[in-house]
Amino acid sequence: MDLSEHAVRLTIYLGESDVHRGRPAYRALVDLLRAHGIWGATVTRGVLGYGKRSRLHSASVVRLSQDLPLIVEAVDTEAKILPLVPEISEMVKGGLLTVEDVRVLRHLG
Repeated sequence: MDLSEHAVRLTIYLGESDVHRGRPAYRALVDLLRAHGIWGATVTRGVLGYGKRSRLHSASVVRLSQDLPLIVEAVDTEAKILPLVPEISEMVKGGLLTVEDVRVLRHLG
């Protein structure tokens, strides 16, 4: 990549129990990003969070949630990320998607 290209970070917020066509949605998202040659994707599992309905989801010793918050992040050029947003939106019905400008300082292919 030419580091002068405009890069963005796509962040997808969803729940651990979200599914897409019978598969965990986070897994389907990573597979989609990989199939489109996005540089990389990372899924992070949260220990506490809430969404649109303000229902807390937490990982506690007393009661382990079956629906912990997840964040999927991917960075690539704007030209590669933005065309995927409609398909990702269909896959994550109850989640939140954000796109932010990022400055890539180093990318080793």
